[in-house]
Amino acid sequence: MQPLIWESRPDGLRAPAMIVAFSGWNDAGDAASAALTFIGESLGAERFARLDPEEFYDFQSTRPHIGFTAEGKREITWPGIEIFAARVPRASRDLILVQGPEPSMRWKTFCRNVIDLAEALGTQLVVTMGALLADVPHTHPVSITGLASDATLVDKLAVRETTYEGPTGIVGVLHTACMKAGLPAASLWAAVPHYVAAAPNPKAALALVRKIESLVAVAVDATELETATEEYERQVGLAVQSDPDVQAFVERLEQAADRDTTQLGPGDLPSGDAIASEFQRFLRQQGPPDR
Repeated sequence: MQPLIWESRPDGLRAPAMIVAFSGWNDAGDAASAALTFIGESLGAERFARLDPEEFYDFQSTRPHIGFTAEGKREITWPGIEIFAARVPRASRDLILVQGPEPSMRWKTFCRNVIDLAEALGTQLVVTMGALLADVPHTHPVSITGLASDATLVDKLAVRETTYEGPTGIVGVLHTACMKAGLPAASLWAAVPHYVAAAPNPKAALALVRKIESLVAVAVDATELETATEEYERQVGLAVQSDPDVQAFVERLEQAADRDTTQLGPGDLPSGDAIASEFQRFLRQQGPPDR
């Protein structure tokens, strides 16, 4: 059986752009996956295809979930990639949205399937999104870095070009595969404060949404995400104020960001792990966020 399972054919898509995000290693603060989900919900995207998870997931590391249906029957939900189409009548193009957990194996085969899908639908641009942990303060605008397949796209991104070298995830592999296949491709990465790593970060998600809007020329009503961002900044601000060591650390990050560098040097207080632990304790006391 072919991994790509079509549920319907979204005929008539206009100059489609494919936007891709994966939860897991590539998705600090759930920012990239939340941004893509928000875009899909805002534009009324409808699922039309999926990838069979059998070839691409280790179910011991990415486990299926069991729950109850509306009829009260037990049902297993398998991890996997879902593919949606969003028709945007007021824009010059439609969108294809690809989302799911980062696959565990056979990344080359996985990328070939995504590229085959993109070519079958006449995709004109593939945009991957990710989020990474960084020594950045939550008080500053979210830093977005990126890269693109050609100089024109680089100029259109209007972000600092990434110079990262090191281990990569499926986002980096898919971006490279698209370039080799001759598909115009761009990759956007949001920087998430490492001391709030375990909490969902709507501020970073909002920054990615805004950058996607300008890149693909599709507008999204992000009022709900803006409200979630304000609540996130309020809670993190309270956490900072509750601990002098945390406050001192964040101030050092702000000073470093103002100098356009994230190198704090030895002797900075306290450790990132200690701050992360303190934030999680504080957020648990506050109760679950609305979004």
